[in-house]
Amino acid sequence: MPAPKDGPWLDDAAGRLIRPYSVIGGRTRPTAALDLLSLVMATGTVPQGALGPEHALALGLCGGPTSVAEISAHLRLPAVVTKVLLSDLVDCGAVTARAPRFQDSPTDRSLLEAVLDGLRRRL
Repeated sequence: MPAPKDGPWLDDAAGRLIRPYSVIGGRTRPTAALDLLSLVMATGTVPQGALGPEHALALGLCGGPTSVAEISAHLRLPAVVTKVLLSDLVDCGAVTARAPRFQDSPTDRSLLEAVLDGLRRRL
């Protein structure tokens, strides 16, 4: 079997070895209100209880204010899976989340273009 290229969950030949929704136990709704532009940041609190390796990876990406979309791109997981992971971390106090602040309307074209440009740079 070829060596995994991005950790134990990806394989060069096979691709993703487990389904993303198995990472979150089949849950499809986060408990915290998060959208793609929500900013999450680690609090420094160590999560109590057993969280999976994806939780640890997500927490490691929250050193500074980071958007849900950016974390999702880094983890290579669907946004809803990332939201569930992050909401678990919010629930245990390991991260805080805040809704984005808009100076204009939430559909400001320049803001949406900036987000799209940032996502394209990550890919």
